[in-house]
Amino acid sequence: QVQVVESGGGLVQAGGSLRLSCTDSGRTFSSYGMGWLRQAPGKEREFVAAITWSGGTPYYSDSVKGRFTISRDNAKNTVYLQMNSLKPEDTAVYYCAAHARSAYTSRWYEEEYEYDYWGQGTQVTVSS
Repeated sequence: QVQVVESGGGLVQAGGSLRLSCTDSGRTFSSYGMGWLRQAPGKEREFVAAITWSGGTPYYSDSVKGRFTISRDNAKNTVYLQMNSLKPEDTAVYYCAAHARSAYTSRWYEEEYEYDYWGQGTQVTVSS
């Protein structure tokens, strides 16, 4: 059973950095495409970054490209989101999600409906 758990959120000043982590206690992540999405207050959830099961070239939204880095360590069953040069508009609840319906696919997933398992979310607040 897949149980997605995020950690690493918090309060940071603009220009600062945070690293989010996402683990699966069921030890099944290694074959799944993974993604990070976020939801700001009063807004719809939006795509942030995605990575294939093998950790190949990641994919980012234009709003975070060049500032955020998604990576994974399959030996540790963990996916990371390194966030640098944070801006107040990055304030949101960040969700880690797993595309589990098809394993070992070399593609990214942007849409919410493409993800099967979600974490509870971790709050990131960037102060100006």
